[in-house]
Amino acid sequence: MARLVPLIWTDPALDELDEIAAWIALDDPAAARRFLVRALKAVERLRRFPDSGRQVPEAPARTYREVIVGPCRIIYRREGPAVLIVHVSRGERRLRRADFR
Repeated sequence: MARLVPLIWTDPALDELDEIAAWIALDDPAAARRFLVRALKAVERLRRFPDSGRQVPEAPARTYREVIVGPCRIIYRREGPAVLIVHVSRGERRLRRADFR
């Protein structure tokens, strides 16, 4: 059986996920719940396949990867044996260097 790697969410990434879900919930609370379930399942998959996300083209280093869960990009990197979720943003928003800290 494959060893599962730990997942660590940074506080800013969790806050960003909550804000996006709250924005979706303004129009459709059920859609916001579905979005959260999809996002959490996509990130959970990283426990088994931590390198499965695509490399982030605009990232300052090749160590950053992302999982796309419409309408969002979930940015992560390997941190030792763990997967560290560092940023969540709407897909149309430009990433800034500060988003990778």
